[in-house]
Amino acid sequence: MIDGARVIELVREEDDRGFLYEIIHSTDEFLPKFGQVYVVCSPVRGSVRAFHKHAVLWDYFCIVKGAAKVVLAKASERGMRSALRQGKDFKPQALETYVLSERKPRLLVVPPDTWHGWMSLEDETILVSTASEVYNRERPDEVRISSDVFGDVWSVRGR
Repeated sequence: MIDGARVIELVREEDDRGFLYEIIHSTDEFLPKFGQVYVVCSPVRGSVRAFHKHAVLWDYFCIVKGAAKVVLAKASERGMRSALRQGKDFKPQALETYVLSERKPRLLVVPPDTWHGWMSLEDETILVSTASEVYNRERPDEVRISSDVFGDVWSVRGR
């Protein structure tokens, strides 16, 4: 298990007008600080946005339309780059997969120093992300790597 990562079930209220659910509150014990909220849309099923990690920033992901597969991994940059240079398979210390969907509202907490990315499972998938820090374009708190560095984590497999 990746320390600090967790899924929070959200309560969806419904009546004859539709539905409502709250995603995050400034008083939530898992929110160390509030930075910003942003929306990401992947208009085509199968679009992958991965991988990156932050040194300080916490991410909080909620899918409000469609569905997504989110992958979290713990791995050292040095070990990963060394294995890739030598042409060896790279296995992270921990790898976790979550499916988030509008049909079952949940909030995924992504701690700092955790590689993360997501793939839309449906057309027009929309992710709402809350971050603990404001994005700094001049000095972004992120390191990016290829979406295939942890192997084939994006294929949907029969069970």
